[in-house]
Amino acid sequence: MQQAVITTNLLPDLQAIDEHIVWKLQTNSTLINVAGRYLLASGGKRIRASLAVLSAQLGKKYRLENVLHAAAAVELIHAASLVHDDLIDDAETRRGRTTVHTKWSGNVALMLGDYLFAMAAGEMALAPDARVISIFADAVQRICEAELAPVQDVQPTDMVLNQYYAKIGGKTAALFEAAARAGLICGSGDDRAVAEIGQFGYDIGLAFQIVDDVLDFTGDELTLGKPAGHDLTEGTITLPLIYAVQDGGGAILHEVVHTDGPTAKLVATAVAEVRRMHGPERAVQEAERLVAQANERLEYFEDGPAKAALLDLAAFALRRAM
Repeated sequence: MQQAVITTNLLPDLQAIDEHIVWKLQTNSTLINVAGRYLLASGGKRIRASLAVLSAQLGKKYRLENVLHAAAAVELIHAASLVHDDLIDDAETRRGRTTVHTKWSGNVALMLGDYLFAMAAGEMALAPDARVISIFADAVQRICEAELAPVQDVQPTDMVLNQYYAKIGGKTAALFEAAARAGLICGSGDDRAVAEIGQFGYDIGLAFQIVDDVLDFTGDELTLGKPAGHDLTEGTITLPLIYAVQDGGGAILHEVVHTDGPTAKLVATAVAEVRRMHGPERAVQEAERLVAQANERLEYFEDGPAKAALLDLAAFALRRAM
């Protein structure tokens, strides 16, 4: 899997954030210690923590101690939401590794997710500005709302697109936005700067999720950690599928959406149809538009290493689709 390009100066800060999280996971519960370390060791590119730290560096003054707790909080929220998502979806693997509820039990996964959310709340409270708490609380609420608001069908297109963007806006982009806003607040950024970087984070989050949805049609099990077409198998409607239907994709696409537990053959045929109708390519173009829109937000800030790294972070969201 392709990794994000991270500036050398950022790596020690990200390592310090990881070490802080591991230290905070030292509890009286051996099971939480083991399961938590297992989860954190499963990988991840620390995109959200990077976004928080780099946003803080755009501010009037940067100190790792000021942004450390906000960056730790966003990674803990992300980890907790993944544990709960896997439990709800009954997913056996994530990124090729056995999920927590499969390796231990559903009760362990539920408690670990709750524990990580509680840890995140504690980290928010240690941030130097109380606004960080409300920013992350709002993001978690939006994540939960999005998980309970699926895209219901593939047509009519306008309604479906509104549902899709509302879902990924809450599921993914809200936490990107929160990371960026909280980071710059911890770096003493002004209100206009916080608003601009928040919109940057939101648009990058949308692009990031769209590319994830594209990869489900164009990737393979080795790179995805799950079979291609997993979203179709789970009945999840994403942008490449919506575009393929809009452009006249065959009845097979309606069939796979309206079939409970579609067969592997049906899913494979539908994946091929989405590719034939260039759904993934159109979705990548939309992700490119969002990244360009996000980059315009950075014009408010002076040129420098942090801004350059944020531009590279935005580009990475697209490189994953190549």
